[in-house]
Amino acid sequence: MFKRKQNFNGIGKESAFLWGPRQTGKSTLLKQLFPDVLYFDLLLNNEYQRFLSNPSLLREIVSASKNDLVIIDEIQRIPLLLYEIQWLMVNKNTRFILSGSSPRNILRSGGNLLGGRALRYELYPMVSAEIPDFDLLRALNNGLLPRHYLSSASERLISAYIGNYLRDEIQTEARIRNMSSFSMFLESAAFSNGEIVNYSNIAGECGVSSPTVRGYFQILEDTLTGRFLTSFQKKPKRRVILAPKFYFFDVGITNFLLKRKNVIHGNETFGKAFEHLIFNEIYAHSHYSDIHYPVRYWRTASQIEVDFILGDHEVAIEVKATNNVNPRHLRGLISFAEEYKVKKQIVVSTDPYPRKIGNIHILPWQDFLRQLWSGEIIN
Repeated sequence: MFKRKQNFNGIGKESAFLWGPRQTGKSTLLKQLFPDVLYFDLLLNNEYQRFLSNPSLLREIVSASKNDLVIIDEIQRIPLLLYEIQWLMVNKNTRFILSGSSPRNILRSGGNLLGGRALRYELYPMVSAEIPDFDLLRALNNGLLPRHYLSSASERLISAYIGNYLRDEIQTEARIRNMSSFSMFLESAAFSNGEIVNYSNIAGECGVSSPTVRGYFQILEDTLTGRFLTSFQKKPKRRVILAPKFYFFDVGITNFLLKRKNVIHGNETFGKAFEHLIFNEIYAHSHYSDIHYPVRYWRTASQIEVDFILGDHEVAIEVKATNNVNPRHLRGLISFAEEYKVKKQIVVSTDPYPRKIGNIHILPWQDFLRQLWSGEIIN
């Protein structure tokens, strides 16, 4: 059993939403953390049908219960329940934790997100600090959804996941009419993973307009299956690139869409997947920790780049899939430090030993991830 880093820091006596893509482990986490509460699972057809036909049934059940905390899983399936929930919160002081894959369906239906009365939390795929004896190559090949990481047949599970969730459920939820263009878009978006997004190029590949492609990316962001990495633009001396990069929420999903197999040390696919995994770790840490720092990238018009800027230019990080970082790998970090005061400059690599070149720390990925999750990288 994995001990997840999402532990609802700061929830106190408040209600909360817990959002996250399918199979990240939301239900398992809630049952572990809150074992003795009133729990409703709207994925169960009998529960779904009962509340769909009579939302006020929730008020009757909760009013008769002695529980002061109620969990409702897959709340996005019945947005009307949120009106009953708000009434119970205001009039009965009942606390709720409401989980689901995303709030998109609620917002599209004109539903009620409780008017700011509930805190927002998210659950991501697993991270290295949650996994005893973390296996980098397994993570890079299988991804970090719990079932996929543990499986010896992860490709079949990922195929089913993409078919049943990314293509079918998200298409239905987003009311996408042109199913074939969206399927083509998913593959094109995978080729843009970790890269600056060019909407026109992707539109041409999919046979749709640029605004349609922008809308498709928005759907991935709204459903938490992808996220944009914005550029760092604070008072630059050099002209910088403004367009965002895009990353899918899981390395294994990207692998499958790209037909990328057998990720091993030394090949090009390793470098792409390695950078993606480090980004996901940093992004999860930024949300699970109390710091909630921004993560951005920096690239000049002359193509000098730093992969990740943490906080207000506090930490600059380059990811290099090499076991021998040398001065030519440091150009971006050196250039960034010429413009901004940086507390830490780090290269994450497959080097066997930590080193230091000038002010730049060369960290093996194991050391970096350990320091990240122990609060030593940014605090």
